[in-house]
Amino acid sequence: MVESPFNCEPALQPVSSVASESVSTDWRRHLPVLAGNGVRLRELRESDAASLLAMLSSEEVTRFISPPPASVEGFERFIAWTLGQRMLGENLCFAVTLQGYDTAIGIFQVRRIDADFATAEWGFAIGSPFWGTGVFEESARLTLNFVFNTLGVHRLEARAAACNGRGNGALLKIGAVQEGVLRKSFLRNGQHLDQVMYSILAEDWKARVIREGRAARVQVH
Repeated sequence: MVESPFNCEPALQPVSSVASESVSTDWRRHLPVLAGNGVRLRELRESDAASLLAMLSSEEVTRFISPPPASVEGFERFIAWTLGQRMLGENLCFAVTLQGYDTAIGIFQVRRIDADFATAEWGFAIGSPFWGTGVFEESARLTLNFVFNTLGVHRLEARAAACNGRGNGALLKIGAVQEGVLRKSFLRNGQHLDQVMYSILAEDWKARVIREGRAARVQVH
């Protein structure tokens, strides 16, 4: 669970035929498009493989996550796997893009833990040129609204390496609650690292949305 960078920034590709993409809550057939003010989350496509390789394969990215695919072909297989898992109702993965452009600059992934998807786990990776720009926070909010309102998740878990300050900070910023430390639970480069366990409950997230909505209305007036 980490917010991740990339070494070389591929040229952003303008969106074409965006209006043809339908929004549906039947996510096992096709993920809906989640649109915010500055970002747009959509289904992963095979054509995203090259940009994801560029973004998610640097040493800075891989310090705190399981090794990503090492080639375009590897990412194509990963994308095909996520699509198959989505159809089975096991796992889903959104590509993060900017409004007006269709290049994948990161991913948000959610997998079910129990049979009815009441408990799930999420992870994310965002290209470093977009850190501190609000891309992560807006993408996370879109994902959380989908997780709690459409998937019907009650408890959403996350794990972050204890030494990953950026990943832990991102989770805390979005309202995740630290529950404990999983000692030496993550093997990376031959070293066992502690992980911090976080959770967000549906009722907590919905209460936060209501509070922030009221605060926004107060600011407007």
